[in-house]
Amino acid sequence: MSQLPPLRVSTLFFDMNSYYASVAQAEEPALMGRPVGVLTTDAPNAACIAASVEAKRHGVRMGTRQDEARRLCPGIVFRPVKHDICVDYHHAILQAVETVIPVHRVWSIDECSCLLTGSEQELSRALEIGRDLQHAVLTQVSPALRCSVGLGPTRLLAKVAAELEKPMGLHWLTPEVLPDRIAHLALDDLPGVSWRMKARLEAAGIPDVVTLYRIAPKRARAIWGNVAGERFIRELRGETVVWPETKRGMIGHGQVLTGPNATPEGARLVTRRLLIKAASRLRREGFCARSLSVSVKCKSGSRQRRDGTIRATQDTFFLLDVLAGYWAELLLCPRPKAVSVMLGGLISQARVMDDLFAPSEDRAPLCLAIDRLNQRFGQDTVRYGLLPPHHVPYTGAKIAFGRIPLAEDFRE
Repeated sequence: MSQLPPLRVSTLFFDMNSYYASVAQAEEPALMGRPVGVLTTDAPNAACIAASVEAKRHGVRMGTRQDEARRLCPGIVFRPVKHDICVDYHHAILQAVETVIPVHRVWSIDECSCLLTGSEQELSRALEIGRDLQHAVLTQVSPALRCSVGLGPTRLLAKVAAELEKPMGLHWLTPEVLPDRIAHLALDDLPGVSWRMKARLEAAGIPDVVTLYRIAPKRARAIWGNVAGERFIRELRGETVVWPETKRGMIGHGQVLTGPNATPEGARLVTRRLLIKAASRLRREGFCARSLSVSVKCKSGSRQRRDGTIRATQDTFFLLDVLAGYWAELLLCPRPKAVSVMLGGLISQARVMDDLFAPSEDRAPLCLAIDRLNQRFGQDTVRYGLLPPHHVPYTGAKIAFGRIPLAEDFRE
């Protein structure tokens, strides 16, 4: 066995393989080794949110609809996504990883990074930690849950390394092997390079990863249109880059309308429901909102939108009054497809001063009491008016990129 070069890495990145489908297989061990498609919802011809490794081999991908998946992969088994179960497994995975190395940051439901220090940064030792991490998840959580691990001097390189082989890959990237080790990748295989950015890079005369790797950081800044481009190139080359901390600016929820909800009245009730969930999150996270935005997408492709500034609040009753006014101004289409609400301009509740001209009635204690009752006795024990005609599981409590619901989200 050849001697490893004396290289050092500072970041370990792990990515769970086919996470939602793997959770379905962990819940039903009889599904292990079989092609599985996890659906966005339990509805006819719903799209897959994920596919197991076995299904991917037949061409089933995220977004593939049931009918097409059956054609590509006869014998595929479908299961609706269970957001609360996936969150439970996420926390179990974190506990298993923590027996090997502390988790530094959670990036999504299935991606996390860890910092390597001291002798852990020696490549041979870092590879041992990566193997131990994979083994811990398999043995302490479920043999269905496999992950790929990447090592590098930056988070970007560690993430790219984790993408090089799935499932159960273990790879490393350092400047000594770059750009040759990633020359086979397409531009949009790199995290942060969308299809739009790929088109912009190609228009700037950058057709491949090797060319991108070699451009000057200042040129990258010009192509991206901001400093993020320069940071991206420097991190891709293994340089230490300090990214500013992002601050929470909004809380929002959206939902595709199904069944009786896909009517003007159904859309209104779903929108109210989403706003009630968002307001509960405001109180739980200690924020007040200073703007409200409402959007309705129609099956024709058009979109209706209404937004505006409001006094800083976390009062559900006040927000529902504002929504009623907005809704009356919308030229609602007869066949709505999806709705969304967004509470913006978030400010810490501690920074909000009472408004001398606001109504004297303080409904915050009532809203908090309703929150506590629902948390204790179950979702919708106390309701703010009518519920949508079609019950959709996980309204306002779905896993999204960069957001993992809390247990409280499933009880509100």
